[in-house]
Amino acid sequence: MKTIDIISIGEVLIDFIGHEVNTSINRTKDYHRFLGGSPTNVAVNASRLGLNSVLVASCGQDGLGDYVIRKLKSNEVNVKHIRMAETAPTSVIFVSKSTETPDFIPYRQADCEIFESQLPDEIIADAKIFHTTCFALSKNPARQTILNRAKKAAELGLKLSIDINFSERIWPNREEAKQVLKEYLANDPLVKLSEDDCYRLFAEVKSEEFIFNYFHQLGATTICLTKGKNGVVVSDVKEGLLFQPAIQIDEIKDTTGAGDAFWTGFLYAQIENKSLEDCVTIAQKLATIKLQNVGRLPDNINIKQIIQT
Repeated sequence: MKTIDIISIGEVLIDFIGHEVNTSINRTKDYHRFLGGSPTNVAVNASRLGLNSVLVASCGQDGLGDYVIRKLKSNEVNVKHIRMAETAPTSVIFVSKSTETPDFIPYRQADCEIFESQLPDEIIADAKIFHTTCFALSKNPARQTILNRAKKAAELGLKLSIDINFSERIWPNREEAKQVLKEYLANDPLVKLSEDDCYRLFAEVKSEEFIFNYFHQLGATTICLTKGKNGVVVSDVKEGLLFQPAIQIDEIKDTTGAGDAFWTGFLYAQIENKSLEDCVTIAQKLATIKLQNVGRLPDNINIKQIIQT
């Protein structure tokens, strides 16, 4: 029996999220500090759903790095594979609080210093899902580490996963990004991406048909395209197209991390062997909770009970 549900490998960083809603970074006066990074959010969310999650990442040997470790431990995330870099400081991102896609300024340092020694074969062999992000693949040495470890994970029978959270601010070379994604998608991961991600990756609006064909041809069987208030479309090679409308929300307080909450719900349902439709339903419920809260998912709720109702 495997004891690790999800290995999440990639960026850990500090999100400084603006205090004023729908205000540009230029005009934001106050910021609140949150643990961030897409793979980090997935690891924390998974742990709070009762899954055993391991985060493989790097932060600085500094006050913010200490904060990272403290917050991960308080959420019962396995931190044995977190590396604290001796010279590079913890990466930070300033984010505008927004009801749409937030603006951000990244200051990247230690997050990309991930090495193969942090994730031995026996840890991979003990896991069910191997998850990463486009952000994490954007820079070496993390890129090569993740590609090598992903190949090993596929060989050992794990289900791979990727959030294609592409941004030209993080990865200016689109063609390089496409080549790296091609290598990762050859392992048939579960793919999550948004309309905004697609627009940034292709530098123009593409049809759903183009998007699904493009990533299926690279090797992905299941592709989940999130469309904000317009719902979710999943394209699966075996099951065809599945659409679900978005759950209506009276007030959106913060969109940061909503995609990560969605995908954690989806991966949780995959581990529970739910149908594709149930996977999307559970994913949407978790994202809805996140959209109504600033920062991470709130403490005072039984997430597992909510997504099962």
